Amino acid sequence: MTIQMHVETSSRSRLKAGALAGLIAGGAFMMMEMVLVALSGASPWGPPRMIAAIVMGEGVLPPPATFDLMVLMAAMAVHFMLSIVIGVAFALIASRFGWLMAVIVGAAVGLGLYVVNFYGMTSVFPWFAMARNTISIVSHIAFGLMLGLSYKALAK
Repeated sequence: MTIQMHVETSSRSRLKAGALAGLIAGGAFMMMEMVLVALSGASPWGPPRMIAAIVMGEGVLPPPATFDLMVLMAAMAVHFMLSIVIGVAFALIASRFGWLMAVIVGAAVGLGLYVVNFYGMTSVFPWFAMARNTISIVSHIAFGLMLGLSYKALAK
């Protein structure tokens, strides 16, 4: 009985750590993406609009890529829900890894997400193709790195 309770608690805490790591990595990703896009001379509101279009439709896509609270809220809801799901899935595999391997696998997960999102999902969301660029690749890899680091820090 005691062993079973420990396993359930341990499993639950790993999944909780994964969900929180997903939120941390998702927040870091969104800030990084928006800052890098702004530094490139484009509107920082473009990436949230592309994410919001998943649930709101193509009508929210730029131009103009301006601030809109409803678009931003929709984007954050979609983005953070996906980040939590990815974080929980990552926790299921990363609990067996040490720090270095978790970070390496996290980076690989981020790169894999880039490929899936910007090459696989373009058949459903064709506007993703316009974001196939270095900023998106770097931001996705950074998401994975932060996911691995956050998960290991939270899963102690």
